Order: sequence, then structure tokens, then C-alpha cells
Amino acid sequence: MGDYIISTNPKRCIACHACEIACKSEKGLPLEVTLGKIVVLGPKMVNGNPNMTSVFVPCFHCEQAWCMESCPTEAIRRRKKDGLVYIIDSLCVGCKACITACPWHIPQWNVEAGKVVKCDLCMDLIDAGEEPVCVSVCPTNALEFCKPAELSNNTREAYGRGLLEKKLWATKVR
Repeated sequence: MGDYIISTNPKRCIACHACEIACKSEKGLPLEVTLGKIVVLGPKMVNGNPNMTSVFVPCFHCEQAWCMESCPTEAIRRRKKDGLVYIIDSLCVGCKACITACPWHIPQWNVEAGKVVKCDLCMDLIDAGEEPVCVSVCPTNALEFCKPAELSNNTREAYGRGLLEKKLWATKVR
């Protein structure tokens, strides 16, 4: 896995798709290509009310990047400094092997270019000290750009605090 990850706080995501639109604009992509995608789940009933949940699904920059391993021209590479997986456009011959190899079908076919494209987490912006465009435009701050270890620690801490609050609350109610 790369040094970075984008996580979604589903309680904040309103499925406005601003992240998808900004990505298309930043990368000059046609409408049918979506490098990071909002997935909407539901509706499902929660406490008697219908509820929708949304999550953003970008490229995971896998440790074992099947897209990279399947590329016959080595157009898909991993950056040594941070593990980001990206495509060298001039080497892509449009065979689509990476699309087939990726279990999440993250690489997308750009019919206008006749080549495959995939999320590179806006490497140029990261190199300039900025966040990926999808994260920077989110109006509800539902997307977080961080390192996987930070996310794990934050998630564990929030989970632990939630358990403690429930236990304290349950103790006070008795």
C-alpha cells in the first residue's frame, strides 16, 4: 500500500459528487471516466427511518498491485518515495489488462485517449504539499487524506472512546 490513503466519514458525506467532478476537471477526463467514485448504499431502515450511506472509493495503491503486475509494457509503475501507483501515459498501449486484473476495477478506459487512466492521488499536488483535489473540494470535509497508520490509530481511538462512553452511560443509567 502506498504511504497515503483517502478515507470517508460516511456520517458527513452527502453524496454531492463534488469530488468526482473536481477530479474530472483536474485531470481533463470525459464524463464516463470516474477515477474515484462515490458509492451510495441504501436506503435502509435505521430506527424506523430510511437512511442512505455514501462512501468514496479511490484507488487503493495496493501492496500487490495487480494492475501493475498485469501491464505488459510496464506503463504502470510504483513511486519509490511513497508507493503511489501511477500510469506513464506514453507507454500505455490500451490493452486493458490492468482493468481486468484489478479486483475493484479501478483503472478506467478513456475512450477519447484510447488509453487507460487511474487515480494517482494527484501526485503533482502531493509533491507541492497539497491534498488531492477530491479531498480539497469536499464541502462537508467527509474525505480525509492521511497515512494508513494515522487512520488506524484514529479509528481505534474513536472506537475505544465510543465503548467507554457507552459503558459510562450504561453505568449512570442504572
